[in-house]
Amino acid sequence: MTTVSPSEPVDPVELTAPVAGLTPVLGVKAAILLTISCITPASSLFIIVPTLLASQGSGVVLTILAGVLVSVGVGACYAELGTRTPSSGGEYAMVTHTLGRRLGWLTFVLTCATLVVIPPVIALGTADYLAPVLSLDRATTGAVVMLLATATAVLDIKANAIVTSAFLAIETLAAAVVAYLGFTHSERSVSTLWHPQALDGAGHLAPFSLGILLSGLAVAMFVANGFGTASYLAEEIIDPRRNVARAVFGSLFIGSLIIVIPTAATVLGVADLRDLATGTFPDFVTAWGGSRVSAAISVGIAVAILNAVIVMVLQNGRVIYASARDRAWPDAVNKRLSRLHPRFNSPAAATLVISLPGAVLAYLVDIESLLGVTSVTVSAVYLLLALAGLAVRRTPHPGWRMPLWPLPSVLVILGVGYALLESARADLLIVGGIVLAALAYDQLYLQPRRDTHFVVDAKEDR
Repeated sequence: MTTVSPSEPVDPVELTAPVAGLTPVLGVKAAILLTISCITPASSLFIIVPTLLASQGSGVVLTILAGVLVSVGVGACYAELGTRTPSSGGEYAMVTHTLGRRLGWLTFVLTCATLVVIPPVIALGTADYLAPVLSLDRATTGAVVMLLATATAVLDIKANAIVTSAFLAIETLAAAVVAYLGFTHSERSVSTLWHPQALDGAGHLAPFSLGILLSGLAVAMFVANGFGTASYLAEEIIDPRRNVARAVFGSLFIGSLIIVIPTAATVLGVADLRDLATGTFPDFVTAWGGSRVSAAISVGIAVAILNAVIVMVLQNGRVIYASARDRAWPDAVNKRLSRLHPRFNSPAAATLVISLPGAVLAYLVDIESLLGVTSVTVSAVYLLLALAGLAVRRTPHPGWRMPLWPLPSVLVILGVGYALLESARADLLIVGGIVLAALAYDQLYLQPRRDTHFVVDAKEDR
């Protein structure tokens, strides 16, 4: 029988009445397409990879592959935990049911910090890539992209799958054009990829080393980030005990290919390997195909950014919805945020609550200065997820089981631990402050109401 804290009376009928939930309508293909759209491989290719090209030289492919290997370990954790606990709460639901309520709540707060910051940061890049075609104000364009993404995300999940699939085709075409141009303008043999070179401190090409690879690993680990979206969609995926894992690994494999192949083509196609340190993809494409092709590729990148923001807003709304359904907030807040749209059956209110502040941040705040904090926060969530992966088999479960357990979790702990050690002290202190605030809310509000609040649904009926 459910008990209610005397400090916060709640209608028992409201607590026990059945609540209509999200509807499982997504097959494996639709789930993979939505998840790839969140990985947004084209934007990773054009925004993150240039940073690696500058530091890793022709060894960039090896570094990305090392990062993908860590991502496979993270993916194994997502897959097993997400099929054990197929909840739209994603990471916090997984951690709660393996490591306990307090670490589950901490995971939720850390995740929320990234949900607010990452979409508007990505949206701000839209104007940069539309510059060859249109001159737009960066902040205004970022805010408009956030609003467009929000308007799309409140539609039903099938409509979102159709929209994002169309956008994904455009961004994949842009990546394919880069790969074609790079390979057809090849200046060196494929052996360059496994006998790489990078610039030394004096600006000369020198043999690639393990130390150089490790220096880029912290960035490379996040090149294919986004495959965890499959866990947020778990309640809307048909047969999630089996298909969440398929969506995680299918999206990770396809997304990585879309990133790695054009990157390899670029290494082979640039006129001089030194150009990797100073050039950009628009520069390379202009040299290979002319300014019009470069402008078309830039538009494709802008489409990729919008696509990524749509899926991020979509998944973020589901996390907030799940937290309200699990009663993480005062009852008046829980009641409003756990409502589903009567027509679209989407968590419209929760989506607006998490996404509209992002539009404001994009317009008014230098939010890109928070990227370091965001990186530390994501690393901390991955670390908690890996620890949950170590603990997941303390009790039997009907979901997918990662091979070579617990090796994938150990690999993630080592990789993410290294990334945290390389982080700036200021960023670590800010995230430490977020952790303290989360623990204070748990101690002062959730713990006294533990029988009625933050009771995380494991979705065992799925």
